[in-house]
Amino acid sequence: MNMPNRLTLSRIILAPVFVIVFLLDSHYCRISGFIIFILASITDFADGHYARKYGIVTGFGKFMDPLADKILVTSAFLVILSLDYARTWMIALIVAREFYITGLRSLAAYRGAIITPSNMAKLKTTLQMTTIIFILLIISLDSFFTLNPSPVQAYLQFDRHLVFDIMIGITTAVTIYTGLDYTIKYYSILRNILK
Repeated sequence: MNMPNRLTLSRIILAPVFVIVFLLDSHYCRISGFIIFILASITDFADGHYARKYGIVTGFGKFMDPLADKILVTSAFLVILSLDYARTWMIALIVAREFYITGLRSLAAYRGAIITPSNMAKLKTTLQMTTIIFILLIISLDSFFTLNPSPVQAYLQFDRHLVFDIMIGITTAVTIYTGLDYTIKYYSILRNILK
């Protein structure tokens, strides 16, 4: 197995590890879970960079890389939801869109068609990761400063639910838009699949 595919598989393996560690009732676990998530996120950039640099493109990679991204992103949003930092309907829409597009890609691939990510879809992924990392960072900093009190902690005192709602709301809107965009662009493929 080549390096990009190994990195992709490592991201899939790290996703449940992140969930379990981050949700343990311990400040050390929150900090450790955040570090695991960052490491998993780095594998996403690393496998793409490595594959492009050395021209390593496989069918396995084309299918599994976006699936690994969706598993990691969905895991993180579910963690945030379980900690009551997100609204259920927003996360439900994001997760539904992710698996809808995964299904669409799988069906298209079965029919011999390839659905490539659009620029808006790439922006969506960046927005999702930025939102997730920001929220997990704030939660982790709470744990860190609980263990290591500091005046800096005062800067973390803001209306989190409002800020998180705005960030996740924008992310949800862009996520749904890209789902509709894919549906319109690849309507002919969908129509042929459903015949």
